[in-house]
Amino acid sequence: MTRHLITSAIPYINGIKHLGNLVGSQLPADLYARYQRGRGNEVMFLCATDEHGTPAELAAAKAGKPVAEYCAEMHEVQAEIAKGFRLSFDHFGRSSSPQNQALTQHFAGRLAEAGLIREVTEKQVYSHADGRFLPDRYIEGTCPNCGYDKARGDQCENCTKQLDPTDLIEPRSAVSGSTDLEVRETKHLYLRQSAMKDELDAWIDSKTDWPLLTTSIAKKWLHDGDGLQDRGITRDLDWGVPVKRGTEDWPGMEGKVFYVWFDAPIEYIAAAQEWVDAGKGTDWERWWRTDKGAEDVRYTQFMGKDNVPFHTLSFPATILGSGEPWKLVDYIKSFNYLNYDGGQFSTSQGRGVFMDQALEILPADYWRWWLLSHAPESSDAEFTWENFQASVNKDLADVLGNFVSRVTKFCRSKFGEEVPTGGSYGPREEKLIADIETQLRAYEGHMEAIEVRKSAAALRAIWVLGNEYLQDAAPWSVFKEDPDRAAAQVRLALNLIPLYAVLSAPFIPDASATLLAAMNAEETDWPEDAATALSALPEGHGFTVPDVLFAKIADEAREDWQSRFSGVRT
Repeated sequence: MTRHLITSAIPYINGIKHLGNLVGSQLPADLYARYQRGRGNEVMFLCATDEHGTPAELAAAKAGKPVAEYCAEMHEVQAEIAKGFRLSFDHFGRSSSPQNQALTQHFAGRLAEAGLIREVTEKQVYSHADGRFLPDRYIEGTCPNCGYDKARGDQCENCTKQLDPTDLIEPRSAVSGSTDLEVRETKHLYLRQSAMKDELDAWIDSKTDWPLLTTSIAKKWLHDGDGLQDRGITRDLDWGVPVKRGTEDWPGMEGKVFYVWFDAPIEYIAAAQEWVDAGKGTDWERWWRTDKGAEDVRYTQFMGKDNVPFHTLSFPATILGSGEPWKLVDYIKSFNYLNYDGGQFSTSQGRGVFMDQALEILPADYWRWWLLSHAPESSDAEFTWENFQASVNKDLADVLGNFVSRVTKFCRSKFGEEVPTGGSYGPREEKLIADIETQLRAYEGHMEAIEVRKSAAALRAIWVLGNEYLQDAAPWSVFKEDPDRAAAQVRLALNLIPLYAVLSAPFIPDASATLLAAMNAEETDWPEDAATALSALPEGHGFTVPDVLFAKIADEAREDWQSRFSGVRT
């Protein structure tokens, strides 16, 4: 049994996330976690809210609340929405936790001892209107690289180029909108990433199985221009982890906090500590310390492409630079962007369908299936209401739902609510079992490789096999001449339902649970082979006919949603 440590990029605390955020990290991570648990493996699936830095302060100010109060409230909101989407976190933590504060300060102390932190007197933007230095994300302007007019002072979300605030054209304060800005001197700490360039380069080269998207972004940051640059890890802010060397004060850094992108990834480790302290488990070190058992752990991270540089370079530099035996990531699954109906999803601009709104419209499984089967892996993808409607109606309602309904209702009408007796399988049934076996192994292969769209296609192909068999066998016609033959056909078809439920659980967990309950097969394990799985329900086994598994989306509903979500969320 393999142990799997799985982390999803932690979402900012500033409001409810949109569907693009969901499919870019948390949802595929949940898919993989559920799959590995289904295969009998031990899993630790961790996530958290990212609560420090500019987004938290701006959002709290807009809400008229103290930032700590705002973060506590929004953590609960995001945790509840995650439950609504059936995200199966073992722990959903907070980067503002005492555990993360202590661990962040610990890493800073270790890096300082290793000579990997330097003090820099630099020029930063000061806003007279706001009476404060403006950290990177407090400054907006036009990107000098692509011309996007809402680029932030640390990175352009349009082209992902790393920026400094002074690079922006026509910069303005994101707090007040004021252009009355002045460049002043201030002192900060920098992580000497450049000193670790060769070590990071060799480490990335060793990851020959990583997605091209992941390695290409990492290599670009390592080699383009002047190569890997040192990175500031402190900011002039009130809200954040106070700058310390371990437990000791850091002279000259009074009143400063660590940069959010320094402390946020460390929360992955801290979340495991929180998991223990919350009484959910014991011995977090066996997941994170290679001297405590973590050498046997397979660690996989999930994230959008804009997060890749920090997880391939900055966070590994922190881990490696500490000189301590922490577990490094084994595989980084990165995603492109999901766009919305001809434009972009955007939390800051409130554009698109947000997670709470989605759950108000339809149950989680509808969204999970579409998002995962259209995951933006090889390129950006686009959500359109027409495509969503077609996918739900065709895949979920017509293929899976219709199969279950036809089989169970026909059986009830002719044989009662139990697996029928009599008859035997013939060449058609043996072919179905062989075809299911082939597709089952293909499905498992894609899931192991974390090929999300291919996994969805393979799963759908397994559903289709049942429909094709049912249509070809036509037990409703056979029953008139040979009831025993029809009984055998229906028995095989009924046995497909718990198999479908188990295989579909990572994608559509609620529908899976409904099917297993209807078939009185809640304890069904992952199939060792198709033949065994398709004989799991014995003759005489009782079942109930489930309600409609997936309702079709009518044109009127789709048109209403298109109109309702065409504007900007306020």
